[in-house]
Amino acid sequence: MKQLKFWKRLGLLFVLGLFLSWGVSCSTSSPTSQNGKQEIEFWTMQLQPQFTDYFNQLIANFETENPGLKVKWVDIPWSAMESKVLAAVAAKTAADVINLNPDFAALLAGRNAWLNLNEMVPETVQAQYLPNIWQANKIEVCPNDKCETVTFGIPWYLTTQITIYNQQLLQQAGINQPPKTYTELAQVAEKVKEKTGKYAFFMSFVPEDSAQVLQSLVQMGVVLLDKNGKAAFNTPEGKAAFEYWVSLYQKDLLPKEVLTQGHRRAIELYQAGEIALLASGPQFLKAISQNAPTVAKVSVPAPQITGDTRKTTVAVMNLVMPKSTNVPEQSLKFALFVTNSTNQLAFAKAANVLPSIQDALKDSHFTTLPANSTVADQARLISAAELKNAQVLIPPKKDIKQLQKIIYDNLQAAMLNQKTVDQAIADAEKSWNER
Repeated sequence: MKQLKFWKRLGLLFVLGLFLSWGVSCSTSSPTSQNGKQEIEFWTMQLQPQFTDYFNQLIANFETENPGLKVKWVDIPWSAMESKVLAAVAAKTAADVINLNPDFAALLAGRNAWLNLNEMVPETVQAQYLPNIWQANKIEVCPNDKCETVTFGIPWYLTTQITIYNQQLLQQAGINQPPKTYTELAQVAEKVKEKTGKYAFFMSFVPEDSAQVLQSLVQMGVVLLDKNGKAAFNTPEGKAAFEYWVSLYQKDLLPKEVLTQGHRRAIELYQAGEIALLASGPQFLKAISQNAPTVAKVSVPAPQITGDTRKTTVAVMNLVMPKSTNVPEQSLKFALFVTNSTNQLAFAKAANVLPSIQDALKDSHFTTLPANSTVADQARLISAAELKNAQVLIPPKKDIKQLQKIIYDNLQAAMLNQKTVDQAIADAEKSWNER
């Protein structure tokens, strides 16, 4: 139902945007500001007030280097970003440079909303970014049944997932090291439940929530979609992955509310000392220290749990430029300035995130523990080291959330013994291919 509401909202916003465009297309402000400079409008997602000084200085530096250009920065709350972008893109009033994640950007890339950067960005510049991360900003679009691969965004900052574990709980279960693979995770789950009566971890199967389960399938060797976009997961690897999660649930090694509550519940349970492991970003360690200092004292960072593929997942923030921009070259120049090595390194240090550009990652901040290092320092180095095998595991398809819903719904049915695993995966395949 939530998915249906989203698509209805998207359709209404596009209709509204088209209607508004009749009235505003002739009255939108000129890209030239009052002082005769060309203006670039830049939208970010909820980065004020924490990074106001950083961006004011960044923009001042850019304007000094480019005296004919002026940047207008607008920061938008997370909750309002999608609806604002949808309406603005439809009405052709969107900012010239917009901060989005690949999932949402890909949704509009499938509608040909963004500039295709394939030829606009020289290969020598493309090569400065992590190859797997640059790839996350590519999508195949098929206007008029003629398909082409387009690059729709410039990678900006990254976060990788780590495992935060309660050392005390694991020790009570007789476990000295946290699990590194899903096979080890199942073994740890049994021991923690047997020895402590608590659960090892929480993974949400709510279709509209976290994509962690979908990512885990890829880490276990499942190919989600083939090159034609058809389901490719009804394979021995896919069945094994389905059976893995169904078995854990039916053995009572996952909390029952994994079917009804999202990732926020995992955070609540970890901070309450009720689960031993939490898959999250390294920046969450600070929140634990503030919200649950007792648990923070026994919390230790470890690498991300993965499968036999050794793939690790990464979250990407990027910069996109709408086709409607009146200043495409200038907008791209600004986007490349924001994401160059110097500026990415400065922002990564300020925001406790990772840069997407290779030279910035060579800085000692990401390679060497300082004297008297903290848990946060250890987490940062673990997170940075994971980038070697990191990639956006979920393909940037415009309807990828629909795939997640189909798979999660059928997994839930198997967990509740409403379907066999074979039936669940076959039904998921059929639903996707016939959607």
